[in-house]
Amino acid sequence: MSNAFRKHWRLNPDVDFLNHGSFGATPIVVLETQRRWIELLERDPIEFLGPERSLLPKLDRVRDCIGGLVGADAADLAFVRNATEGVNAVLRSFPFSSGDEVVITNHGYNACNNAVRYAAERCGTGVSVAELPFPVESDAQVIEAVDATLSPKTRLLLIDHVTSPTGLVLPVKELIELAHRRGVRVMVDGAHAPGMVPVDLSQLDPDYYTANHHKWLCGPKTSGFLYVRRELQPEVHPTTISHGANSPGLGQTPFLAEFNWVGTYDPTPILSVPTAIEFLGGLKEGGLSQLMRDNHALVLAGRQVLLDAIDCGLPAPAEMLGSLASVPLPADRVGNGDAVKGLQHRLYHEHAIEVPIFLLNGTLPCLRISAQVYNSLEQYERLADVLRNLSGLSTTRFRRNA
Repeated sequence: MSNAFRKHWRLNPDVDFLNHGSFGATPIVVLETQRRWIELLERDPIEFLGPERSLLPKLDRVRDCIGGLVGADAADLAFVRNATEGVNAVLRSFPFSSGDEVVITNHGYNACNNAVRYAAERCGTGVSVAELPFPVESDAQVIEAVDATLSPKTRLLLIDHVTSPTGLVLPVKELIELAHRRGVRVMVDGAHAPGMVPVDLSQLDPDYYTANHHKWLCGPKTSGFLYVRRELQPEVHPTTISHGANSPGLGQTPFLAEFNWVGTYDPTPILSVPTAIEFLGGLKEGGLSQLMRDNHALVLAGRQVLLDAIDCGLPAPAEMLGSLASVPLPADRVGNGDAVKGLQHRLYHEHAIEVPIFLLNGTLPCLRISAQVYNSLEQYERLADVLRNLSGLSTTRFRRNA
């Protein structure tokens, strides 16, 4: 399957790639930009990588670009390799005391929830899990679940802007306000958000926010940012402590100095991000905003095709989705974890469809689709046809009014 935009990516033409959400996909023009940066780096490594030479101004220009996109002062943005690293930096730096508590959710990204448990165990801090429903009917259910889990011991709330397993766009502004009223700091894992939904950190007002550039901004892998509220920056340090710890000249502030230099690394993915943003913004007449709206419309259409195929009601309202959507599969027909992995294996190896299938919280089989500009409705229709022909999947699991 193909469309007019797929030519801009090097995706395998023989595979229906419906999993942009996992690692993104980098357009050819962005890869070419990165290649040129690499050639410049290798032509004169000292001049290029030496922070006292030309690297810092290059990073600052990218910081300005990202800040304009997400509504943040560039001085409050540090670069990380990915959002998981950003979450770990905050957790390792947070001033926990024995008896404190961190609240996470059951829709949280497993890697980041693991990072919370690791940090909490080292500090004698408790971890409580807000049980968000799925299927879900409204933002109110999410807010109620988090509100019920916060306690006088809670010091930090970790929430996703867009949940990885279920693709839900959480009411982050309301959750941040709720936590702040309770004296709780908020870390937002925005791994999927930039490029999928509008992000304005000046309006959201989180304490910490981290996101990837390689997912919905289509930048090269190992590029992301970490926002930290200005007054909290002195206590936040990168996961790798290096020269910046006592070399303030490596950045405009001690915070940036530490994150600007975490040992030798390849900065070319970060330097290529402005090209990715410019490219995405030029694909549609209405710019990035229109691209996000069109991707949202496509994932809703694709989801409906799949729901019809397995005779399933709406698991989440349209307004709680961006360009990811999860569809529950009948647990009594799909089977256990091995069977779920087997189904994903069959879809890829027998039908050339790349789509993740997993057990949500170890019990509910779900299939998650992504919608990026290179996808077309025909790809979801082909997936639906395959699912119809798989024994036992076309059965009523639950019904809900549309």
